[in-house]
Amino acid sequence: MKKLIVLLAAAMLVHGTADACTNFIVTKGASSDGSVMVSYAADSHGLYGALYHTPGGKHKAGALLPVYEWDTGRYLTDIPQAAETWSTIGNMNEHSLVIAETTYGGRPELADPTGRMDYGSLIYITLQRAKTAREAIGIIAELAGTYGYASSGESFSIADPDEAWIMELIGKGFEDDGRGGNARKGIVWVARRIPDGYVSAHANQARITTFPKDDPENCLYAPDVVDFAREMGYYEGPDEAFSFSDAYAPADFGALRGCEARVWAFFRTVADGMDAYTDYAMGHNPANKMPLWVKPRAKVTPKTVFDCMRDHYEGTPMDMTADLGAGGHGCPYRWRPMYFEVDGVEYCNERATATQQTGFWFVAQARPNVPRDMGILWFGVDDAATSCLTPIYCSATEVPECFDEQNGSMLDYSPTSAFWLFNRVTNFAYMRYDMIAADIRKAVDAWENNKAEVQIPLADMEAAKLPAKKRVRYLTDYSVKTAQELFDRWSKLDKYLLIKYMDGNVKSEHADVLEYLDSPGTAAHFVDNGNGREIPDDIRFPGYNEKWKRAVAADNGETLKVIK
Repeated sequence: MKKLIVLLAAAMLVHGTADACTNFIVTKGASSDGSVMVSYAADSHGLYGALYHTPGGKHKAGALLPVYEWDTGRYLTDIPQAAETWSTIGNMNEHSLVIAETTYGGRPELADPTGRMDYGSLIYITLQRAKTAREAIGIIAELAGTYGYASSGESFSIADPDEAWIMELIGKGFEDDGRGGNARKGIVWVARRIPDGYVSAHANQARITTFPKDDPENCLYAPDVVDFAREMGYYEGPDEAFSFSDAYAPADFGALRGCEARVWAFFRTVADGMDAYTDYAMGHNPANKMPLWVKPRAKVTPKTVFDCMRDHYEGTPMDMTADLGAGGHGCPYRWRPMYFEVDGVEYCNERATATQQTGFWFVAQARPNVPRDMGILWFGVDDAATSCLTPIYCSATEVPECFDEQNGSMLDYSPTSAFWLFNRVTNFAYMRYDMIAADIRKAVDAWENNKAEVQIPLADMEAAKLPAKKRVRYLTDYSVKTAQELFDRWSKLDKYLLIKYMDGNVKSEHADVLEYLDSPGTAAHFVDNGNGREIPDDIRFPGYNEKWKRAVAADNGETLKVIK
């Protein structure tokens, strides 16, 4: 038990905060392969991207589980351990239950300083105790009600191979009960089942508005969720008109432009009619609210979800590659802070789904027609737009070395860490994004398509032949081996990009990036000069894009003008 306490504390300190995240949810009837999918990006400037594993097992009566705050590692309390717990890998357990989160904050007066169960503990303890999404909702409500809630407003995506739910909750503040305790201990909450055949999303803003009070198959909620809002002065109307998000997390311009816009971008990619909500996403018309879920125009593939996590509002009025802020090479990033002021006027930078501060991200698939221990956590680290996902089976009992939380940290570079390798490649891409990111994307697509369309079906067939224990061993070995293959491939990509794009030049290619990555050599795009030394046969100087050149001319043209 002492060893477990130390490991848990270390894990909490490593993971850091994940308070600016994006979740997309696809029900089984909306997906191309019948799987339920949940995506998640853990976005925090201080978060070290790693994968973590908790073994399941049986526990003696009277055993205790220490609870540490997920963001800080602060010890909160001990709770009775369950008689049996399930193995977890990342945000998925061995039964293909998935829980992801996104913090919306909500009304600050509802924070409970005496709470002993934070949002991260709710996720990972529940994954160890629940088999289904519906069971998980009950456990989350029970844990927060019993021990008090230690975080701000939170949205959870909760899914299993049959159902997908959104659960939104917030604490009830503090009121002294006369004995030093909190008379308001617990949470108000509501959970809605996403109708099969639909997709949903949430991104740092509460999204559940009105909800049915008499449909327990599709909607669950705290008995006092409406009454408490009345007590606090947040709502005065009838029960049927009550909106959870309007009462507990009213949205301002920042919530629409920085949060709801990410939901809109996903909906717009997979469903028709979403341009009608452009003014809402841009924060110009708060009354024009988007629906909680939409029906996609076609079945959504896993690869579509992967790529939606790479969105920068391309092709919309908020396109981050198109304005002058993108520089001379269309870089879709704006360094923090997000708001700035010029001549007394405040402006905002966009906050897209893909962002530079992502620690880790995933797309989880709770899959039909396979045993529940064969769900897949497609896992990656760093910026989703320039990183790659690799399949980790949900019953895996080991973490690949390149994703191990003890392999490096935010202040400790490790040459065997995927987080550091992907950051090397991505930060180099930010310099000449229009060119370098295109080569990275070729490598990403080739890897993900091959694994999803070719390798996973083969692995599934092999695993299906095995009894349960041997199947888990096989799936673990496959997950670890495949992750290391990706690491090795990205190490080679790192060299390729440096050689090709060093010093702002572009060396000609005798092999494109995929030919290079698949070749046994290390310099396939060079030629031999006859002396046994490889040299570039052509060096090009592509310069900057037209918009940037015109902006520079307008800014400093008189100084830079060539006199003839």
